[in-house]
Amino acid sequence: MDPMATFPRTTATVPGAPAGATATAEPDAVVFEDTTAEADPPWLTIVWNDPVNLMSYVTYVFQKVFGYSKQKATRLMLDVHQKGRAVVSRGSHDEMEADVAKLHAYGLWATVSRDS
Repeated sequence: MDPMATFPRTTATVPGAPAGATATAEPDAVVFEDTTAEADPPWLTIVWNDPVNLMSYVTYVFQKVFGYSKQKATRLMLDVHQKGRAVVSRGSHDEMEADVAKLHAYGLWATVSRDS
């Protein structure tokens, strides 16, 4: 019989391990496994309606900042105008913060929100 077959397998959180990882102690080895069920859900950039910017300007900004076609930019602008808001981009938190900063530079009201 293999003497290692009776070695107890233990799992624990180890200081210095990557976030969401556990370490499994085995003879002469520590194996890290990712135990995070899934990555953080994506974040959203939301543009809100305002009484200042012209619809044509908002369409232009969507084309300039995101490279959207005129048709897609117009559809998103109409969502902002008619529904009060539109989701204009999805991605990591840092990417969405950068998108919001760009939109603010153009004078649009935008926020970051976690996708549900």
